[in-house]
Amino acid sequence: MDETTFKHLIENKNRTPDPMRYRHAAVEYRRTGAGSGLKLPTLSLGLWQNFGSFDHFEIMRDMIFTAFDKGINSFDLANNYGPRVGSAEENFGKILRENFSSHRDEMLIATKAGFPMWGGPCGRGGTRKYLIASLDASLKRMGIDYADIYYHHRPDPETPIEETCYCLHQLTLQGKALYIGISNYTTEQTAAAVKVFKELKTPFILNQARYNLLDRTVEETGLLDLARKEGFGVIAYSPLAQGLLTERYAGGIPEDSRIKKSGSLKEETLTPEFFRKLAALRTVAERRGQTLPALALSWVLRDGVVPSVIIGASSSKQILENINVNPSFTAEELAEIEQICKA
Repeated sequence: MDETTFKHLIENKNRTPDPMRYRHAAVEYRRTGAGSGLKLPTLSLGLWQNFGSFDHFEIMRDMIFTAFDKGINSFDLANNYGPRVGSAEENFGKILRENFSSHRDEMLIATKAGFPMWGGPCGRGGTRKYLIASLDASLKRMGIDYADIYYHHRPDPETPIEETCYCLHQLTLQGKALYIGISNYTTEQTAAAVKVFKELKTPFILNQARYNLLDRTVEETGLLDLARKEGFGVIAYSPLAQGLLTERYAGGIPEDSRIKKSGSLKEETLTPEFFRKLAALRTVAERRGQTLPALALSWVLRDGVVPSVIIGASSSKQILENINVNPSFTAEELAEIEQICKA
């Protein structure tokens, strides 16, 4: 880190948000579905990676400022984000307390529970015991009284869907969560949850699902169609396929990349055919005056049933590189993109 960058990061401790952030917002705001008036920015900042106990705190603070100053007021967390588990919420809570305490009401703070968080059979899943204990712990780590959106992070085959949904419903009645979401649910599981939520009149607004140019599962399984029919939104995570739809791997595999760090991506993905597809997509992006990642984000947002995409970043520079989003496409552009992706 050079001296200028270090000085800038240190000065952030006394920085205040840009008062013109909404007038000059780099995002638009979309309703989360026909069933709610809540609006999300087209880009949300995800804290899955790079906000853990081993990451640089001042870089985290700088990213939160950069996002917020560009109108990105939606922040996506989970109880197990780190590593260490819980540390992303702790770090975000510290930034919120030190720099954004007077702006809490502007923020949409989402957290999730479902994956393993502590030992024993009560430390995971979709039971009432786990979901309530986890949300209480998340709120304490972040130093807030309520979550704007609380997601069940993954379906639990051992817990009746009625128990999970009723617990989430009660948390909204208690004011600990304003809205409810689910994540990683199949179309069939989502339909079952929607049925229960409707009976309970629960403010269920979002299904968080993986969706990008390379992964069309939500289209193929009918989840997007179900969302249109039932009036909820689909918020897309991994819209850049964990960095594959960026220039990250154009010159090889960096040592600090997700392929090297997390194992969630495989080196064998990077075939000559894959790079040919990226080159063709890059050509389309350049004709539109965009970068490859901006094109990929725009494509996911082309359908109004997707109100927001969750972007991850390791620096403010990456956030700024990804905000040139334009979800309007011509029929010819969409056809060309389809031909490239399916080749």
